[in-house]
Amino acid sequence: MGMDAIGAGKTALVTGGAAGIGLATAQHLARAGMNIVVIDLREELFDAAEATLRADGAAEVWTRKVDVSDLAAIKALEAEVKGHFGGVNVLMCNAGMQPGSDIFNTSKTWDKVLAVNLGGVVSVCQVFVPGMMERGAPGLVINTGSKQGITTPPGDPAYNVSKAGVKVFTEALQHHLRESGSLVSAHLLVPGFVFTDLTRRDRTEKPDGAWTPEQTADFLFESLAKGDFYIICPDNDVTREVDEKRMDWAMHDIIDNRPPLSRWHKDWAEAFEAYAKGN
Repeated sequence: MGMDAIGAGKTALVTGGAAGIGLATAQHLARAGMNIVVIDLREELFDAAEATLRADGAAEVWTRKVDVSDLAAIKALEAEVKGHFGGVNVLMCNAGMQPGSDIFNTSKTWDKVLAVNLGGVVSVCQVFVPGMMERGAPGLVINTGSKQGITTPPGDPAYNVSKAGVKVFTEALQHHLRESGSLVSAHLLVPGFVFTDLTRRDRTEKPDGAWTPEQTADFLFESLAKGDFYIICPDNDVTREVDEKRMDWAMHDIIDNRPPLSRWHKDWAEAFEAYAKGN
């Protein structure tokens, strides 16, 4: 049902779409002849992104500088898109940031991380999805989460909280869509290690263990074609089997009443390593 939302003359909106996974996903949609609306704050990337999408066959390409944490700006964008294109068929909430954080917020990053990574996804969906449902046509919502929102490793708690929230929100959204009989479906994209501006840091070349954004987008559409909700991407270092063991261990912290984040606890780290190796 979701893949029926993709097609010539239909419209896709991608937040964080000027580069990385967002742009690679938009390219897939452009090749289907769709109108592409790219939302980003990085205006310096707009000309190259637009040229790429037009070369890939997009019908129309819009680029808009919109802060996804600004609800008024999102509402104005929805009205503009609806007025010109009639609405959105594919919505990808991919905008995100990872400036680093600490538990007591000495970095002063918590408010912005939560406002963009979680609040942006919630607001964009709350503004755009009702209109997608009202059209009575197939629709597709893709929200970008993170493995850090599932296994929540220590080191960047604000990012983990934001991405855990995206997971929970997207699950609730898909439940609502399913139970209401809507032709719109929601899906959670969980990338592995991908070489993007978010993960680049001071590196100029892709690490061997990382996937490219294009590989991630390919996996996304293969998974959507199968009807997957949880799209857990591997990479060149981490297999699906390894991901499953890490997630299973994290859930058993609750089930077995172990210390939280026991995978990194001095009394449990050895047991986790044995479990991960299948011993």
